[in-house]
Amino acid sequence: MEIILALCLGVTLSAASGFRLFLPPLVMSLASLFGDLQLSSGFEWLGTYPAAIALGIATIAEILAYYVPVVDNLLDTIEIPTAVAIGTVLTAANLGDVNPVFQWGIAAIAGGGTAGIIETFTAMTRAASTGITGGTGNFLVATAEALSSGVLSILALTLPFLAAALVIGLLITASVKLPKFISSWRRKRNRASVED
Repeated sequence: MEIILALCLGVTLSAASGFRLFLPPLVMSLASLFGDLQLSSGFEWLGTYPAAIALGIATIAEILAYYVPVVDNLLDTIEIPTAVAIGTVLTAANLGDVNPVFQWGIAAIAGGGTAGIIETFTAMTRAASTGITGGTGNFLVATAEALSSGVLSILALTLPFLAAALVIGLLITASVKLPKFISSWRRKRNRASVED
């Protein structure tokens, strides 16, 4: 049961990192500092004041950067692989002292995969917002993403099973919407190239 709880916590924090990279690790760091979260062996550094301060600064910088036109779309392109890496680490940090092959394998698949899917979905949402509104609506997307990351991070620590159920719902939605969005985008691109 403990491993399932840890997996729910890790996957939910990974999903939250798909919305904002540094907010979930900051929440995890603060929870560890206040004694509310026990980190896996080798991840104790995350529960230190220097880590919390660095993550706090990174979180503020990231949130503010998403309100700058053009920078927000640029961040999305570099954050997809970064989200996969951070999602993997967040899940591994919560799995406790288990076999390292299991720890990193499940962390990469469940945590990294979840973070990657959510980050890709948010990047596509921002691209659609940029295309439809010329970027003027992107601040709404940025606000929704930051709030989603914060809420999921807090839910992960307080109600991990409910949070995991929400993440499963998000993953299903993203899995249904992403192929449709990509197909629509390709049709528009092909139409534009034919018109040229």
